[in-house]
Amino acid sequence: MDCATCGGETLLVSASDLGAYLPDEPETVAVCRTCLTVAPAETDATDDPSDVTALSTGLPDDPDTALALALLVTLCESLALYRSEIEDLVERIELAGVDPLSALDHLQNDPTVDLALDVERRRHQLVQLLR
Repeated sequence: MDCATCGGETLLVSASDLGAYLPDEPETVAVCRTCLTVAPAETDATDDPSDVTALSTGLPDDPDTALALALLVTLCESLALYRSEIEDLVERIELAGVDPLSALDHLQNDPTVDLALDVERRRHQLVQLLR
């Protein structure tokens, strides 16, 4: 499955409980290896969730937290639409011991990924949302 955002290759992983943050609550999600966009997938998971952690040095070592951060990148494109989901994801990421804003900055500066999200443009809005 190719990424609808950038055309890149994707990983198909179990959404675990993070599927609840996406339309139709999918059991499997596609995570783009290039832009980290997360999208519902209609097929079964074929990749190990730990593979998500290897997509960038900016992603946490814990697969669930790495997937949550990738999902945050995706949902931040529509702050108004996904406000409550973003707040929940940020709290979840923080509870895992990761500073989400610092992690987003690190991802933005990682030359191995080309985020779909413009972190600089969204940072101020995200900070305002989280107050």
